[in-house]
Amino acid sequence: MELKRVVVTGLGALTPIGNNIQEYWDALVSGKSGCAPITYFDTEKFKTKFACELKNFNAEDHFDRKEARKLDRFAQYALVSSDEAIQDAGINLDEVDKFRVGVIWGAGIGGLETFQDEVINFAEGDGTPRFNPFFIPKMIADIAPGNISIKHGFMGPNYTTVSACASSANAMIDALNYIRLGHCDVIVTGGSEAAVTIAGMGGFNAMHALSTRNDSPETASRPFDATRDGFVLGEGAGALILEEYEHAKKRGAKIYAEVVGGGMSSDAYHMTAPHPDGIGVERVMLNTLRDANMSPNEVDAINTHGTSTPLGDVAELKAIVNVFGEHAKDININSTKSMTGHLLGAAGAIEAIASILAMKHGIVPPTINHTTVDENIDPSLNLTLNKAQKRDIKVAMSNTFGFGGHNACVLFKKLDA
Repeated sequence: MELKRVVVTGLGALTPIGNNIQEYWDALVSGKSGCAPITYFDTEKFKTKFACELKNFNAEDHFDRKEARKLDRFAQYALVSSDEAIQDAGINLDEVDKFRVGVIWGAGIGGLETFQDEVINFAEGDGTPRFNPFFIPKMIADIAPGNISIKHGFMGPNYTTVSACASSANAMIDALNYIRLGHCDVIVTGGSEAAVTIAGMGGFNAMHALSTRNDSPETASRPFDATRDGFVLGEGAGALILEEYEHAKKRGAKIYAEVVGGGMSSDAYHMTAPHPDGIGVERVMLNTLRDANMSPNEVDAINTHGTSTPLGDVAELKAIVNVFGEHAKDININSTKSMTGHLLGAAGAIEAIASILAMKHGIVPPTINHTTVDENIDPSLNLTLNKAQKRDIKVAMSNTFGFGGHNACVLFKKLDA
């Protein structure tokens, strides 16, 4: 069976450094940090007092008040970003076969704030279970794609992938394969997360996973730097329209890139820690290259998972050296989490978008906040430190890994490459 080709025809973003695609890209290239003191709740007793919150996002700019109250923030973000992507793709919703349009979305946690608030309200009450009737539908992770499909009438496959921080990358891979196999013409995919909450910050602090650089939040996310001390929690969403190539060409769609491969693997090692030798990460990149029928020497840029954790950054870069060999030093490697923080289940989506835009514009966004060389990292690697670099990118890779040892990787190619 000959697989169909799959392309990206629309993008949408809602991030800590920009509330649409243009703002997001401009901030990436300029090396803007999205990290600042938390405004959502009192952090006096928290070890970490900062995060990468969305700026100037008002739900009532996008929904009426009644509708907004029925949606957890992660679902609001999903709807807003997907609306931008659908509009960007120029799809005529009156002409498309909606039975062949799906929504496959990623969320690592879902409605954490809704769950937290309902439980707190119950605990502070008289013991009577007076829960909001929208508690369950607001909280469940699958409600984001459900709401997208309901809004637009998309009646193809509709579900959420949950693999912690790899969730939206897994969603993109599923979308790629549904279209490849001829089951769909168009799929809205991506991911959203809104875990900057009391429970989210408290839980990650208890794991000692977050940076505690409270004296300098804007520099706290520092992938590959010797002084990194944990990741910075972020929130937001990224949306991509994946479309069968001939379908896109027939309607005259603009095409950002071709999705040529996707791979998955498991570390099978530890609940939260990466394998120190990066074995699972090696395998996911090899699986992706094999799926795309491409050689390691064809890859020009890699947007790493690069969370700014002591173990994870080193393990991933070791794996890159092992997979790409001498060619590794010719690849532009970066981590846009240095600017956005870690969007958990939405990370794969917004970082894939960064890779696609880097190809389009011929610019690799920087890894900011790097000041001190880590002796455990190969000094020959080009980590695109502190300043964007011009580069003709024909093939770009995006890595995303999650708690539980989930590894996912997506490969994009310029259509004329």
